[in-house]
Amino acid sequence: MTRHLVLGNGNLLLNFDESIYLRDLYYPYVGMENHIGGHRSAIGFWVNGQFSWLHSAEWTKDLGYKDQSLVGLIEATNRRLSLKIKAEAAVHYRLNVFLLLLRLNNLSDSEQETRVFFYNDMYLGGNDVGDTALYDPQTRAMYHYKRNYYFLINGRSRRGGIYQYNVQKRLQGASGRSDAEDGWLNGNAIDQGSVDSSLSVRLFTPPGATEEEVYFWIAAGDDLAEVRRLNDYVLEHDPGVMIRETETYWRNWVSSACLPVHHLPREVARTASLSFLITRSQIDNRGGILAANDTDILETNRDHYSYVWPRDGALVAYALDQAGFGDVTAAFFEFSARVLNEGGYFQHKYNPDGTPGSSWHPWVEDGALQLPIQEDETGLVVWALWEHYRRHRKFEHLARLYPVLVKPAADFMSEYRDPLTGLPMESYDLWEERRGIFTFTISTVCAGLNAAANIAALLGDERSEYTWRRAALEVKQALLRYLFSPELGRFLRGLRRDPNGGLVADNTLDASLWGVVGLGVLEPSSPQVEGTMQSIVRDLWVKTEVGGVARYVNDFYFKRSDDLANVPGNPWIICTLWVADWYVKKAQTEADLAPALDILEWVCRYRMPTGLLSEQLHPYTGEPLSVAPLTWSHATFCQVVAAYLKKLAAFRKECPPCK
Repeated sequence: MTRHLVLGNGNLLLNFDESIYLRDLYYPYVGMENHIGGHRSAIGFWVNGQFSWLHSAEWTKDLGYKDQSLVGLIEATNRRLSLKIKAEAAVHYRLNVFLLLLRLNNLSDSEQETRVFFYNDMYLGGNDVGDTALYDPQTRAMYHYKRNYYFLINGRSRRGGIYQYNVQKRLQGASGRSDAEDGWLNGNAIDQGSVDSSLSVRLFTPPGATEEEVYFWIAAGDDLAEVRRLNDYVLEHDPGVMIRETETYWRNWVSSACLPVHHLPREVARTASLSFLITRSQIDNRGGILAANDTDILETNRDHYSYVWPRDGALVAYALDQAGFGDVTAAFFEFSARVLNEGGYFQHKYNPDGTPGSSWHPWVEDGALQLPIQEDETGLVVWALWEHYRRHRKFEHLARLYPVLVKPAADFMSEYRDPLTGLPMESYDLWEERRGIFTFTISTVCAGLNAAANIAALLGDERSEYTWRRAALEVKQALLRYLFSPELGRFLRGLRRDPNGGLVADNTLDASLWGVVGLGVLEPSSPQVEGTMQSIVRDLWVKTEVGGVARYVNDFYFKRSDDLANVPGNPWIICTLWVADWYVKKAQTEADLAPALDILEWVCRYRMPTGLLSEQLHPYTGEPLSVAPLTWSHATFCQVVAAYLKKLAAFRKECPPCK
C-alpha cells in the first residue's frame, strides 16, 4: 500500500495511505527520523452508541488535493453511522504544525451525539524504547516525547477541547486503539516505554445540511516550551485560518513557476502543478533531496528510499531549475559541497543530515581494492550546478562553490580514467546493480567535465578549464570509439573487465542510454542517438495495454512477468519520460511534439487517484509498484513539461517560458 496523501513544509512531513491511516511522520529532517515508522495512527467515530474507524471498508472514501496546493482533501461516508465527513489536512507552510479540519454532516433525521477519536501510534526516533506519553491538564493536550523529540496533540470543536484521553502501554499485543471502540477512554494520564495514546472530542450534530467542525493538530518541536508556544499560536490564530494560509502559500508558490501551463491539456497541467508541489515536499530545508519517503518498502527490503542520492538530487534540481525554483535548488548544491568526499567524489547515498547512508557496494572484490562509488553521481551534480547558474545567474553562489565542490569533483573525474582508453574507471551503474564502464556514466562524466570547464572559464581558472575541456573531449571520443556498436546500430549498455583486464561488451538494451542525448553529449538527431533511442522505443516498450518503457531487458526488480518478448520489464515512469524528452529535443515543428504529449498524457492515465506518481507500474494492471511518490518520477514529469513548453513557445514565436 503506497502513500496517497503527502503533506509537508521542508521540516515536517506526514504521509497518509489510501485507508487514511497516518503512516509516516518525519521531523525535524524530511526523510530521517520517522516517528510513526509505517505503523498506523487512526481516526475513529462513535455515533449514538455505534463505532467505526475511518480506515474501515464500510466507509466510502475519496482522497485528493485542493487545486495547486499541498492541502489534502478527504471525503468519506458511512451509511451505518448516517455520517458524512469532508476533511482538509495540511502541514502549515511555515510552522511545524499538522492541521486537520473535519466537517461532519448528520445524514439522519435526528440529532446525533458524536465523539471523534484521534489514535496516536508513535515510535519516537524510529523505535518504541523509552517513549513517554502524557496528558497535560494545563494545556489540556496530549504529549509524546523522547530526548529532543516533542509532539503536542490537541483537538477542539464548538463545544470545547479534549473530551477524554488515555495513555496505553503496548505490551503483549495490547493497544489503545481498542479502548476507543466503546466510545469511552479510560483516562490513564501517563505511561512510559512502548506507549500509544488516544484522545476524543465530543459534539452534537443536528440533522440535515448543517456541518459541525472538529479540529485536530500536532505541533512538533525540540522541547516542551516550543510545542506549547505552537499550541498557543494555533488557538489564537484559529486552525482553519492556518489551513487557508497554507493553501494560499502553495498556490502562489507553484504559480511562480515561469511555465504557461495553460497551453497543456487540463490533466497534464494539473499533474505538472501537483508534481512540483510533491517534489518540494520531499526536499529538506537544509538541502537534502529525498528519493522517496514510503516505509512500506521496508516489508521487502528492511531499508528504504529516504536517502539523498546525489544522482536523483541533481536531476530533480535540474527539473526545478527549469521552472525557476532556484531558491530551493541552491540549498542542494550547498548540501552537495558539504558531503563531497575529500577525494572529490560522492559516496553511494546520504542521510538528510549529510551523514553517509547505507550501502551494498563493496570496498574489496576478489581480493582487490576498489572505489565503491557510482561516478555518474559526481558528474551529474557538477552538470546540474552549471545548469542552475545558467538559469539563475547567481555568480557569487557559483564562485563560493567552485573551490569546495566543482574543482575537487572535476579533478577527480579527469584523473579517474584509464590512461590507455581515456574512459572513466569502473564504478557502479545508475541502477546500483553492477560494476563496469557504462554509457550513462561516461555521458555524465563528459557533461560534468564540460560544465566544470565552463565554470572555470567564468572564474578565470584557465589551467583548469584547459585540463577539463581536454578530458571531456577525450571521454567523448572514447565513448564513440568503445561504446557505440555499428553492428547493433546503438550504444552498448557498458563494458566490463575480464580477468585478464580486457574489455567485454554488455549488449543489454537499457533506457539509461538516453543519457547521451539527455545530457547534451550528442545531438538528438545524430545517427548514434537516433539508432539508440529507436531501439529503446521498439524493444523496451511494454507490449500490453499498459505500455510504457522498461528499464532494461529482463529487469528483475519487482518482476511481474517472464514473457520477455512482450514485457522486457515493468514500465518505469522516468524511463518512459526519457523517450518523451528525446522527442522534444529532436522536434523541428510543433507537430513533432505530439509523441511527447502522448507520453505526458500516458503518465496522467497511470497516476494514482490522488495524483501521485510511483516508481514503476504493473505491466498488466497499471497499478503502482515499489515506492510512491517517487521524487524522481514527479521531477522528470516537470522537466519534460518545461522542455515541451519551451519548444512550443519557440515554434509559436512566443516569449519563452524560461530563459
